[in-house]
Amino acid sequence: MSGKFNVRRFAGTNPLNEFNPIFFGPETRSIMKIRNSLTALFVVFAVTLFSFQPASASLRSCVAGLKKAAIRAGVSASVANKALGNIKYDEKTIRFSRTQPERRTYIWDYMAFLVDDERIRTGKTMMKRYNRTLRLVEKTYGIDRYIIAALWGIESDFGRFKGDFFTPNSLANLACGGRRAKLFRRELIIALQLVSRGDIKLSDLKGSWAGAFGQTQFMPSTYKRLAVDFDKNGRRDLVNSVPDALASTANFLKKGGWRTGQPWGFEVRLPRGYKGPVGRRRKTSLANWSRRGLVRINGGKLTGKRSAGLILPAGRTGPAFLVLRNFDVLYTYNVAEAYALSISHLSDRLKGRKPFRTPWPTSDPGLSRAQRLDLQKRLIENGYNIGEADGRIGPITRAAIKKAQAKYGMKPDGRPGTKIYRLLGSK
Repeated sequence: MSGKFNVRRFAGTNPLNEFNPIFFGPETRSIMKIRNSLTALFVVFAVTLFSFQPASASLRSCVAGLKKAAIRAGVSASVANKALGNIKYDEKTIRFSRTQPERRTYIWDYMAFLVDDERIRTGKTMMKRYNRTLRLVEKTYGIDRYIIAALWGIESDFGRFKGDFFTPNSLANLACGGRRAKLFRRELIIALQLVSRGDIKLSDLKGSWAGAFGQTQFMPSTYKRLAVDFDKNGRRDLVNSVPDALASTANFLKKGGWRTGQPWGFEVRLPRGYKGPVGRRRKTSLANWSRRGLVRINGGKLTGKRSAGLILPAGRTGPAFLVLRNFDVLYTYNVAEAYALSISHLSDRLKGRKPFRTPWPTSDPGLSRAQRLDLQKRLIENGYNIGEADGRIGPITRAAIKKAQAKYGMKPDGRPGTKIYRLLGSK
């Protein structure tokens, strides 16, 4: 195994944001895979544009139908008119929905970005600020407050960035020209129902390209089903109310089968030459794992009847983890093991626990968010024209990294790793 993986997530955030509209300029829910060169990206882009450019009259006609359907579903005419009165064709939303190119991302890049010192510091600060709320949510729903805080941090950087796509515009485009029109039509109507009933304001409907929004990125249908009014003000506001957002997230996890008092899992050490079963779903008791030669990372023996599966996100030479039922519940939030592992590890770091003991099997580790920003500054200082440094590693920055890598005799893959970062900083 190479340590590469694809993160796929239908609607919400893709925290790594390589070509992503929500985290630094998370989409859920996919890390994007560009084939070998920027040329491929632009080919896909061009094909997409020419394959779907609806006539303005056709879009207007579709939106008019959506407006009527929304009003029939109980949305007030004023809300429907304001939300859908100025819908414009959104090339970016349609492109993401139709092509969804995926970048194969190294697990050590993904984890370095998501569980960095900055997010840990911010998380500890926010947990102190909302200590009373988090403890009450934990008591009410039985969900570890550190898990809730970690999910909040990865989904929206603790509420500091929730997305910048106007939800009605994105969903209307997807309902009129996307591949799953019926689904997005339903999500659009539910979103407008939430506004019409007074849970949120129309201006609050900003989030990911696929319609997820709020501090923990709920799709409208999930919002309608699981959001709670935890601050008791008569509205379920997951955009502006931290108590509502955190409690609703806890409700999601509880409904998903969270087991109170149990851990997500833990790091283990494999016996030399291990060739046994691997996989989150291939669960057996801890005692059975012990008989196969596995031990806790500190050498402790595995005991008990609790059922766990073994995951090896970077193959047999990287960190190994036994994961329990609660890890599976986190998986359902994003449908990606790397995402669930990031939430799990961030929650441990917020508790004051140490990083993984086993290093990732690479000589070129990933970069934190601060290092990514600094990498761009170093590119600029070395004469590469990438515009203003903003921490976003998009196609322009990757093209510059490729040139720099070629200059230093490295494989020009455009990856923002530690080696090129250090080389660019040396004088």
